[in-house]
Amino acid sequence: MQQSDNQPAAIDVVLWQYPQNEDDGKRWRQSLSSNELERAEAYRFERDRTSFIAGRYLLRQLLSAHTETPHDKVVLVADAYGKLKAEGRHELQFSLSNADGLVAVAVASGCERIGIDCERADTGIEEAALESYCSPDERRWLGELPAQERPRAAVQLWALKESHLKALGVGLREDPRNVAFSWEDGLPVAAYGGERDGQWFHRLTESGSRHVVALAARSRSGLPDIHTRMFQDDSMPSE
Repeated sequence: MQQSDNQPAAIDVVLWQYPQNEDDGKRWRQSLSSNELERAEAYRFERDRTSFIAGRYLLRQLLSAHTETPHDKVVLVADAYGKLKAEGRHELQFSLSNADGLVAVAVASGCERIGIDCERADTGIEEAALESYCSPDERRWLGELPAQERPRAAVQLWALKESHLKALGVGLREDPRNVAFSWEDGLPVAAYGGERDGQWFHRLTESGSRHVVALAARSRSGLPDIHTRMFQDDSMPSE
């Protein structure tokens, strides 16, 4: 049942620093669909394959809990732009992101849009890349930061933009420079196409020093109640 416009939205943000060993990977595979397994095998590098499998495993665990459906009965379908939906649960908003060693999932109720992105904090971003995704004001802001803070801030800015575009469902088909961020009281605020929308909320989430996590949500009922937790995989292998 959908929430009314005056009822605060809620977002469950779950982070998982997943183990990378063969036995766990085999167990996670058991919850994936045949299409997901086929896609996993298409990855060239084992690291990327493990990240994909861990992401789908976590997503199915969370959607199972939210919908009270066995995880192997959760059917995921992609729209024309590749955005995932849970079949029969189109009112449920969720977003998934993978980075080396971390999976981040956001599941929302009462939100019109939700997007999450995680990136390695030590990702190197060249000046030419900054020009391709940053507005002039954003580049000016980065240039005014102390040199030691600039690399991580550039990754944070990229993650914020990616989360917003994922929430819109367009991804990188949209020019990232169309989403421009500024800061108010230490919090990121976005203007899309030069226009501010007070129903959008953006946050950077603490996940340790190795990764940057950004969340974007659109809610008519004001700032959502955002709960962040680390995932503990308590499931046991099937007999």
